[in-house]
Amino acid sequence: MNTLKQNNSVQLPLFDYVPTFELPRLTNKTITVWFSCGVASAVAAKKTIELYGKNNKILVVNNPVKEEHEDNKRFLLDVQEWLGVEILSATNSKYPNCSAVEVWEKEKFMSSPHGAPCTAQLKKIARYQFEATHLSHYLVMGFTAEERLRHLRLMAEERDDLLPVLINLGLSKEDCFGIVMDAGIKLPYIYLLNFPNANCIGCPKSESPTYWNLVRQHFPEIYAARAKQSRKIGCKLVKVKGERIFLDELSPETKGGKIKSWDCGIFCDVAE
Repeated sequence: MNTLKQNNSVQLPLFDYVPTFELPRLTNKTITVWFSCGVASAVAAKKTIELYGKNNKILVVNNPVKEEHEDNKRFLLDVQEWLGVEILSATNSKYPNCSAVEVWEKEKFMSSPHGAPCTAQLKKIARYQFEATHLSHYLVMGFTAEERLRHLRLMAEERDDLLPVLINLGLSKEDCFGIVMDAGIKLPYIYLLNFPNANCIGCPKSESPTYWNLVRQHFPEIYAARAKQSRKIGCKLVKVKGERIFLDELSPETKGGKIKSWDCGIFCDVAE
């Protein structure tokens, strides 16, 4: 179930069974929803509670990360009130400050085609430590209707207990924005600056010059810090015309295509 096949340069999972996007009937189970302070995972939590909350235990869990915009904390509290359940925190005991910058410095590594160390340390290992003390039968992520392939890849490569809540309901990311706003919840401030997600500011998973110049425009101090740290580590974070360069080599005038929307969750896909 861990092998992949190639199809028009897109990796498709191979399964020992026919995967389905149907949702099972569940009773007396514990379902953990991982909330990333993004709109999709907020709606995933809401829909999971509506679908399964009567007969099952629902845990909603967040991995706090210091480098996210401070308004994410306000959004988390608003979503918590909307859901009517406490949003728990899961952290890695090795990094009590929950700082991606500290992870990059200690690991001497920021990003690669295989992922980013901040996700491994602050998301994955934090999840493992949480699951060691909290029984969970099923997992829910904020994968939307456009992310069927990502859902299948994750099931094939790591977890087969993933419930495709948003996919089953046919909800896109745009739908999730509408649901959150209709609930009277103000979107995370970072979205209002045209960032495609509520990730950390200056996320090393992006290699887009458009993204990095957006960071430079709105958060010049953070851009300068990422440029300095990535140069020190030797990590060329941005790609221009097919060539990787350091951030301190990026012209403020350089633009790429549309910024890819990715959410930093417990499973890390590198933006292409």
